Amino acid sequence: MAYASVRQNRGFLVLNTLRDGFAALSAAWSRSRTFTRTYNELNALSTRDLQDLGISRSMISRLAHEAAYGRDS
Repeated sequence: MAYASVRQNRGFLVLNTLRDGFAALSAAWSRSRTFTRTYNELNALSTRDLQDLGISRSMISRLAHEAAYGRDS
C-alpha cells in the first residue's frame, strides 16, 4: 500500500502575506507623501506664479491627486 504525504508549510504563506501587506502599506504611504508634498508646494506659490503656470487655486487638489495616484484614479 502506498501513502502520499502532503506537507503544507503555512509559515511561508504567512510571511508572503505579511510581505505583501507591508509592500502595499509602503506604496500607499509613498503616494500619500507625494500628494502632500505636491499640494503644499503648489499652495505655497503666489497667485501670480500659478497664473504663469496656467493653474488656478481650485486646481491644486486635483493636480496633487493626479501626481500621486495618476489620472485614472
